Amino acid sequence: MKPALQSGLTHLGLSLSPTQVDLLLAYQALIAKWNRVYNLTAVRSPEEMLTHHLLDSLAVVPALAARFAEQPFKLLDVGAGAGLPGVVIAIALPQAQVICVDTVAKKASFIRQVAAELGLKNLRAEHARVEALPPQQADVVTSRAFASLADFVALTRPHLRPGGVWMAMKGKAPEAEAAELPDDVTVFHVEPLTVPGLDAERCLVWMRPTQESP
Repeated sequence: MKPALQSGLTHLGLSLSPTQVDLLLAYQALIAKWNRVYNLTAVRSPEEMLTHHLLDSLAVVPALAARFAEQPFKLLDVGAGAGLPGVVIAIALPQAQVICVDTVAKKASFIRQVAAELGLKNLRAEHARVEALPPQQADVVTSRAFASLADFVALTRPHLRPGGVWMAMKGKAPEAEAAELPDDVTVFHVEPLTVPGLDAERCLVWMRPTQESP
């Protein structure tokens, strides 16, 4: 898997250290191991895990790296499941403090185990409904196939710090969903993504409270 991962990183324009590459592959191995007992993901083959999970999540890293450069930031991953994209972001961008939240206890437990086994001190997991969490003051609130844009924004608004942004990972550009957003939320950028080895449309939908728009 290492040559395929390194090829994907090259296509994405990402330069990760050998340690980070090893951590990503160790994370994938942990997903496969836990999948034998817990249904963390429907994807089973290593090749599909690489494209559908690791590279799909890594595709958002250049945008985050461009936004924050080397500056520390806090990211809340809502409906994180097996930790996608949160765990991948925590590995690829060590300056990020990543909080993964999921309503399924075994998934939160898995992410805690990943953080412990891989020594990711910038990663933590919460087993909770996101609306029940204390405000997290996140710079970025993200989700991957979690909910409609309107529901995503409504459920997570208390966790967005002033000046923070929402970053929703979507397939096709969700124009109908964007039209359902409340008037005080603005889509300020829709960024097409190309995932190496994945023949499917992907995009990032960036949103912010309207009153914070320039």
